[in-house]
Amino acid sequence: MAGSTLASEEEMKRAHLPLGYRDQCSALLIPLNKCRRKTLYMPWECENERHSYEK
Repeated sequence: MAGSTLASEEEMKRAHLPLGYRDQCSALLIPLNKCRRKTLYMPWECENERHSYEK
C-alpha cells in the first residue's frame, strides 16, 4: 500500500474502524490506532503516526 491513503474494505473491517472514519485517510488511521492500543494511549507515543494522520 505504498503511497496509498485508502485501506481496503476488508482492512477497515478487521481494524474495526467506525463508518465515519472509513475515508481517504483510513490507511493512516489503522496503524495509528494499533500504536495507540499497544502503548495504552500514552500521549507522547505514536507521534509520527499521529502527525502523518493529521497532515
